Amino acid sequence: MSSPAVHPHTSLWPADLTGELDHRRLKAPAVKLRSALPTPGGDMIYAVDLRVRLPNRNAFLGSSELHSMEHFLLEGFSRLLPRHFLSVGIMGCRTGFYLGFVNEGRPEVLCTTLQRILQEMQSAAAVPYANIAQCGHWQDHDLQAAQQLAQEILAQRATWLDAA
Repeated sequence: MSSPAVHPHTSLWPADLTGELDHRRLKAPAVKLRSALPTPGGDMIYAVDLRVRLPNRNAFLGSSELHSMEHFLLEGFSRLLPRHFLSVGIMGCRTGFYLGFVNEGRPEVLCTTLQRILQEMQSAAAVPYANIAQCGHWQDHDLQAAQQLAQEILAQRATWLDAA
């Protein structure tokens, strides 16, 4: 049996914006490659930061909008990149999200998919999975705040890859 194809898309990301960066240099909103790690089985795992707010500026995201955006990202990436999306996590500083992908690290694919998710949010009638059966804090959601956040991120689409 052959190994899965490895897609080392790291060269498509700006080298000086890859990895851990000085948080005083970061821009937001931005999409940047944190790391790309090969697995023993031949796959490539991509960790991507979606920075929404500037760090250390007291402009962090509120609990409900952060939680709701997480749900939209989870649903959207799961639906649109089902063979590649691994997970979404909230940054503890509440300034953005960690995104995980397998064998898909092309910035244009990830940004185009993110753009579609944010655009689709504008016509959503409810936050995905925001119910007692699928969410551990199902009452902590704010559809309108998440939609407003999506609009703010979309407005800066041209500079998403200019992380610092």
